[in-house]
Amino acid sequence: MKIPAMILAELRRLTSSRMSVLALAALICVPVLYGGLYLWANQDPYARLDQVPVALVVEDSGVDESGAVTNYGDRVAESLVEDGAFDWQRMPAAGAAAALEQGAVDFTVTIPADFSDALVSPAGDEPRQATLELATNDANNYLASTIGAQAIERIRSSVAKLVGDQAALRLLTALSDIRDSLQTAADGAGELTSGAVDAVSGAGRLGDGAGQLADGTATLASGAADAASGAAQVASGTRQVADGTAALDGYADRAAAAAQSAVDALPEVRSALADEMAARGLTPEEIADVLARLDPLGTRITSANDSVQAAVGQVDRLAEGAAQVADGAAQLADGTAQLASGTEAAASASGQLRDGVGTLATGLSALADGAGTLRDGLASGVTQIPETDESLREQQATTISDPVLIESSKVAAAADYGAGLAPFFAALAGWIGIYALFLIVKPVSRRAVTALHSPVRITLAGWLTPGLLGGVQMVALFGVLSIALGFTFANPLATLGIMVLAALTYAAIILALNVWLGSVGQFLGLVLMVLQLVTAGGTFPWQTLPTPLTGLHHILPMGFVVDAMRQLMYGGDLGRIAGDAGIMLIWTAVALLLAAIGVTRMTHRRTLRDLAPSLMS
Repeated sequence: MKIPAMILAELRRLTSSRMSVLALAALICVPVLYGGLYLWANQDPYARLDQVPVALVVEDSGVDESGAVTNYGDRVAESLVEDGAFDWQRMPAAGAAAALEQGAVDFTVTIPADFSDALVSPAGDEPRQATLELATNDANNYLASTIGAQAIERIRSSVAKLVGDQAALRLLTALSDIRDSLQTAADGAGELTSGAVDAVSGAGRLGDGAGQLADGTATLASGAADAASGAAQVASGTRQVADGTAALDGYADRAAAAAQSAVDALPEVRSALADEMAARGLTPEEIADVLARLDPLGTRITSANDSVQAAVGQVDRLAEGAAQVADGAAQLADGTAQLASGTEAAASASGQLRDGVGTLATGLSALADGAGTLRDGLASGVTQIPETDESLREQQATTISDPVLIESSKVAAAADYGAGLAPFFAALAGWIGIYALFLIVKPVSRRAVTALHSPVRITLAGWLTPGLLGGVQMVALFGVLSIALGFTFANPLATLGIMVLAALTYAAIILALNVWLGSVGQFLGLVLMVLQLVTAGGTFPWQTLPTPLTGLHHILPMGFVVDAMRQLMYGGDLGRIAGDAGIMLIWTAVALLLAAIGVTRMTHRRTLRDLAPSLMS
């Protein structure tokens, strides 16, 4: 009997009654029900997190900032409700606790009373971290607790960004104010530099003037000394004049007395006068002429006497004035002496001034250099602080508070959570489908083994019957995945081919177990399914497995089925397909070889029971 005939004989047996047809149809649908329903239920659970009820408790009392109360807790709550990532329900603390215990909410998030105060505390003397409180109840759902932990971490990051954004904005505003102040200081330093340069120039001129002053005061001191000496001489002279005028006054007094005596003794005087004139060397003619004229003047002597008396009075006043002049000249001499002393001191001081101005010029030069350095340093500081406006500062604050932008890329990408699990559950569903088929399929007929002497043909027929039915299962599952669930496949036909190949590989393995161990082998097929369920790396990366199980990942076929489907479904590295398919083919070949050996072994242990009639004829 040829292989197709044996396959058809087994199929006829499986469809010999209505119940057997229903049983076969049900078993063929096992992978569809397992893989399709599970993936449908978990196609994209993260897209429906907004249906997860979460209690939000806000106890924050706010904080006073610049005369106004700011409540960061309310801001966070409003942001969460607006975002709608979960079904946020604001509740009081007692109500939230009761709702969590009763399962009305999956977890609670509490914003405590000192939340705002703690957020602004870094600006004070007692900085501390703000607290967000998460309460979960694993009795409701363990994954809800995990999701809650992730959610509160996102809230923490959001709050940190909000606070960091405001803190950075205040810092940048302060830097902008500092920049303005530095600019003003730089302008002032520039003016100081210019003034210092002018001061250096003025100090030079002042030095010249001070030198001239020193020379002039030295000259003045010398002149004042001369003046003091001259004043002393003047005082001496005026004192001599005063003494002379005093003597003149005595003479005048005596002259007045003599004039009066002359008036009284004019006759006697005429003769004495003539003699006196002669003694003085006058000629007789002159004496005669004088005497001739003297007589008419007798009358005038009396009036002249009056004039003399008046002149004597003036001489008296002159004597008094000369005395006063002498006293003033003495005071002048004293004053000029003091002036000489003062100008000498002034000369010394002007010399010190000249030296001091030189020191001042040196200091002003250093000041000019220092002011220039200060101006340049301030100008450099201004250039190092960028000039910003309010809009730019807001952008900078946003960047500072959230400096890292994550740009992720995928070499191959699954459309959603369900598509990410599809390769694993399709591979697992294939094994479950084949395992279920072997509950009713009897691919190796003992009558055929006894009647025929071709273990290879019997083995191939026994393998292809469940293998082809498994292929039908995979086609049906692929249809559900692609049409009913809408999963996309980068390489649809190749994906279907891998699924069919997986069914054929599974069929060969379970066939070998059944041939050698019978019902025990069927049980081992279940154990092998559990091992592959754990080690295939369908959910978590296989690297997270315990060390003993890691080795099984590199041996058992389901992990290679999962890898091949991922590459084909998501558009990954097609070069890996050959290796994965090669491993499956090796498993198939080894399993068929073992099955053929087992079938050969059966031919040597035939009994009359083995020849009992069956559907094969």
